[in-house]
Amino acid sequence: MDHTSDQYKAVVQAIEYMKRNLDKEITSEELASLVGYSHYHFSRIFKEITGVSPRHYLSALRIESAKQILVNRSSSTMLHTLLSVGFRSMGTFSSRFKQYVGLSPKQFQVNVKPLHQFINQQENNIKPLEDSRPSPVLTCYIEFPESFKGLIFVGLFPRPIPDQKPLQGIVLNHHQSKCLFSNIPTGTYYVLAATLPISFNPRDYFLLDRVLRGKYEYPIKVTDCTNTEIRITLREPLPTDPPILVNLPQLLFEQKKDKAN
Repeated sequence: MDHTSDQYKAVVQAIEYMKRNLDKEITSEELASLVGYSHYHFSRIFKEITGVSPRHYLSALRIESAKQILVNRSSSTMLHTLLSVGFRSMGTFSSRFKQYVGLSPKQFQVNVKPLHQFINQQENNIKPLEDSRPSPVLTCYIEFPESFKGLIFVGLFPRPIPDQKPLQGIVLNHHQSKCLFSNIPTGTYYVLAATLPISFNPRDYFLLDRVLRGKYEYPIKVTDCTNTEIRITLREPLPTDPPILVNLPQLLFEQKKDKAN
């Protein structure tokens, strides 16, 4: 659906306000009033542009900010972290963080360096995909700049925001541009992709605000006889893109571990 430049600017303004005030109580009504829309109209436009509700987006921003604190401060306390990003309960913070990121806050912090080292060993360990796979099948072609060097993660998600483990995920290196999902359970999915450029800074593998990303424009409805081809072009992040919360290094580590067992 097309949106006017004023509508897009209103959503960006609301997101910037959220980012500046993560430690405060923020309601959708407050955001709508800030940008001059009715609550209903604002919530509808916001979801159409970002893929999620203002409340869901705010929660994702808070978890992303917590990730940033945990990555950058080796001795940061959980209490300081949760208060600075707007959570008032340790239990709520820990459970929400694990739901979105896949690890508890403490596990996430402890695993930053080991997973960083693990990812830097994987560039040449990504195997080519087989073309013959059981139905249903979804083939995805990925377009990205020739200058990119690193890993590309592509997943099938239940929502248009990567805030949980995908139903299926595939990892490519920069020599590959084709994904093949097969034996997919029937349902409706969003195909999302993000990159991990090779880096010596652990931050670049866990805080993904600057990475190339992309998604297929429409949800994919999978039936027993699905055999579909789609194309995704990776791009620079937009101001309205939801945070990438899922822990990509952890996903690859678990995938490799499962295949070894």
